Amino acid sequence: MRLLAVWLINALALLALPYLLPSIHVAGFATALAVAVVLGLINAVIRPILVLLTLPVTLMTLGLFIFVINGAMFLLAARLLDGFVVESFLAGVVGSALYSVISWSLTRLLLNSPPGSEPGLRTIRPKDLE
Repeated sequence: MRLLAVWLINALALLALPYLLPSIHVAGFATALAVAVVLGLINAVIRPILVLLTLPVTLMTLGLFIFVINGAMFLLAARLLDGFVVESFLAGVVGSALYSVISWSLTRLLLNSPPGSEPGLRTIRPKDLE
């Protein structure tokens, strides 16, 4: 259920981008859903390979080259899908950064779990040690 909610949140973040950055266009909600899936797949499969291959450059730029990789992944998604247009590389870099911030903010706002309920994190109380 959480995966579906995050997918919808990412689609909503994509729909907000054209209002903030006029050089990015999303045709509609169905296109935003498709782009969210494609970006997820690209970030799961291709991005880790690129991060590993460009590790020396990333270290020399103190991690700033990750913005370039994210922009390239955003442009790749635009090239793969009709209805999603990113007009330039700079728009891809800025758009991917805005997309990340909007998506993260909406996820924290709408799917915020109570403290201590995250998987793997648990508050240990003295009575738990007895």
